[in-house]
Amino acid sequence: MAIREPEIIRNKEQMRNWTRSMRAQGKTIGLVPTMGYLHQGHLSLISEARKHAQLIVVSIYVNPAQFAANEDLSTYPSDFQGDIEKLQSTPNVVDVVFNPYDLYDRGEEKERSGEEKKKKKKKKKREKDGGIVSCLEDERGGGFGHETWIRVEGLEKGMCGKSRPVFFRGVATVVAKLFNIIEPDVAVFGKKDYQQWRIIQQMVRDLDFAVKVIGSEIIRDEDGLAMSSRNVHLSPKEREQALSISRSLIEAKSYANKGKKLCSELRKSVIDSIETAGGKIDYVEIVDQESLEEVEEITNGGVVMCVAAWFGKVRLIDNMEIDISECVLGSVW
Repeated sequence: MAIREPEIIRNKEQMRNWTRSMRAQGKTIGLVPTMGYLHQGHLSLISEARKHAQLIVVSIYVNPAQFAANEDLSTYPSDFQGDIEKLQSTPNVVDVVFNPYDLYDRGEEKERSGEEKKKKKKKKKREKDGGIVSCLEDERGGGFGHETWIRVEGLEKGMCGKSRPVFFRGVATVVAKLFNIIEPDVAVFGKKDYQQWRIIQQMVRDLDFAVKVIGSEIIRDEDGLAMSSRNVHLSPKEREQALSISRSLIEAKSYANKGKKLCSELRKSVIDSIETAGGKIDYVEIVDQESLEEVEEITNGGVVMCVAAWFGKVRLIDNMEIDISECVLGSVW
């Protein structure tokens, strides 16, 4: 059988037309949204999507709306040709790679100077009023034409939402745009970004998107580090230090299964382990798996311990689900 390479589509209308043509043939469509620089974790999402749909679309788009002006948009790793080669290494799995040039209205290319001044003034007022300004809205981003944002107000407040106030507004908006363009039946998100996964589920419920959102388990390297596109920026020393995240989560889960239920004690054990290894804590939280509300004591319900920490200039996130009703510690890797 000949190997079928994925079709690369860059135009929004062309992408929508392809989807509708396939749907008219009775095909089901799965979407795996990514920002590229693919690794085995992304490939596992694609494998999961293939279980639920006949055709698979992988989007590759670095979304400027989810980065604040002081974050790492300009240094976010990118290797489109390498991504295509990785996708081709598992033939006949991905049908389309959607790699749009831009998903946002940037306004007229040549605006009258008066209009440009009004928009810059509007941006400065938003900053002064404590509003959120993303890389898209920054002067250099030129995204003055985009005015509509999706907020999942409750779930976005804690954890990553505290230190990255731009992030989830940008994620929810770009995912909604992808859903509207591609119209998938199924979309698969990694549980490493646990808060993001729950936010997208809530958005789909609230706005009646006809999409089934599936969370796929964390994929780790052999040493236990959760796979991430940002891992490439870690020095060898920082990578070794970063292993303290997964080790401390495993230890905390073991403590919980042995009867230590106070979240303050479990959090302290994780914080101490990461800081001793040289990491800088952004947050360590134990929250309800559904509502993401903080929990003081673990009972028989499921919780998830979520961590964000800095090693050098790299911010890493990880988490581990805990259910003490289980009699034995589940598989970690």
